[in-house]
This record gives sequence, structure tokens and C-alpha cells, in this order.
Amino acid sequence: MVFTGTLLVHSDYFITSERLGFRRWSKNDLDLAFKLWGSFEVTKLFDRGGPFSKEKVKSRLYQEIANQSEYGVQYWPIFLLDSGKHIGCAGLRPYDTGNNILEIGFHIRPEQWRKGYALEAARTVMAYAFIDLKANALFAGHNPMNSGSEKLLNKLGFKYTHDEFYKATGLEHPSYLLKSDEYDAHN
Repeated sequence: MVFTGTLLVHSDYFITSERLGFRRWSKNDLDLAFKLWGSFEVTKLFDRGGPFSKEKVKSRLYQEIANQSEYGVQYWPIFLLDSGKHIGCAGLRPYDTGNNILEIGFHIRPEQWRKGYALEAARTVMAYAFIDLKANALFAGHNPMNSGSEKLLNKLGFKYTHDEFYKATGLEHPSYLLKSDEYDAHN
């Protein structure tokens, strides 16, 4: 693995799509994590605390690593296959473990917005969740101000179910569910 600034050349992806490679976070990824979650443009719609400090980024990174260790999922870092450039993260976290429901999410670096990466990453994560992990359903929520996420979730086949309080923003977030049989019918 070779790392230079935001460029990562890495062939150890565990899933790929047409343009994206996914790998697991490690403790050595603090610089990459800071370039993502240290950006107020990335975090402003899911955390009202302002830009993440280095300590908060480190805490988030370590939580993702812990989720991978304990549950086999995380919001995995994603890279462009053609260049190795880090563009953000996308993945899963536990939501309702008793019913085998995972939460899907994605954070894309601002300079990579509006290039279709969130859609491509989400579709890849959905396939992995339903086909490989045999999830019963996927949950997703978004800040009520984030119309882009709302449009994306609808395009992916998610159905609005309710508003759910999200402590990090202090807001009721529109929340959605996609069941495995609905995924099968949609894809």
C-alpha cells in the first residue's frame, strides 16, 4: 500500500463496483479519516457540533473499526479504482440486530459530489448487505435539510416509514426501510 496525500494505491479491496473499491478502516487511516470527517461540509448534516476535531475523528474511526470487529460491518473507506484516490466512505452499521436490520450510510468528500459515487456506492453496499450478509432489511435516515439524500434513497427503492430523533443533530430525521424482498424486486 502506498499513501500520498489523498491518493491511496491499494489492491486489497474486499468489494468493488464499476469505479469504486472498498476496504476496511485501520488505525493507520487517521489522515484519511480526518480529510473526510474533519470537513464541515461532510459532517454538518449529521452532527450539529461543527467540524470534527482530530480527537472526534479518531473516535469515529475507532468506532468504525470496532463495528467491523464486533458486527462485521462499518462505513468502509472507498477509493477510485483507476487512481486509488480516496473519495469517502459507505457501508453499514448495526441498527436492529434482533431482526437482522442494518443501517446503510455514505459520506462523500465535497470535491467528489455530483459524480454519481454515492449512488454507485450505495448500490454496491446494498448488494453486499442482502446477498452476502443476508440482511432482512436496511434502514436509512437523513437530515430533513438533506434533499439529496432523500432523492437518492427514493431512487434506491427505500420506503419512508417514520421520523426518528437523531441525537447528534437534535432533529427528527425522515427514516426509511428497504426489505430484502423489495430489494430483490427492485434489482
